[in-house]
Amino acid sequence: MKTRHALIALTVLITVPAVALAGWFGDERPPANAKPLSEIIKGVEEAGHKTIVELEFEDGVYEIEALDAQGKEVKLKVDPVSGKVNVK
Repeated sequence: MKTRHALIALTVLITVPAVALAGWFGDERPPANAKPLSEIIKGVEEAGHKTIVELEFEDGVYEIEALDAQGKEVKLKVDPVSGKVNVK
């Protein structure tokens, strides 16, 4: 019986912090007034970055890895509302 109680206690001690931390790793979403992703990509392409290697939304901006005209990888930050493209 003691073993069973110990296992229950251990399970609770492991599960509760894991559930609490799950919010830290939740997916962020662009704000409701953000431009459609297709417009964001079009803006990146118009800025001369035709090949997008990776795209994610993090810390309130789109973080994009793309290739410039010379084939060099560049990191971009794009405002989801204005669509402004900034090279990091």
